[in-house]
Amino acid sequence: MSNKPARTLSFRCKQCSKPVTVYLQKVSACSHIQPYLGVCACGEPYRHATGQVDAVKSFVLTLDGSWRHHH
Repeated sequence: MSNKPARTLSFRCKQCSKPVTVYLQKVSACSHIQPYLGVCACGEPYRHATGQVDAVKSFVLTLDGSWRHHH
């Protein structure tokens, strides 16, 4: 049995405190990072990731959608 990341996660929006669901994004078959994206009902984009600390930090800080994971 493999440890697959959850397809969705839920958080509270930092802007309006409403619940926001983020969805697992398709990435290469590497285990360094599992990125999640979502948008709150108030329009605030929400980014989350699990995995390697440096990869997660760069993903969360790249707000323009240009982030790519490279080895």
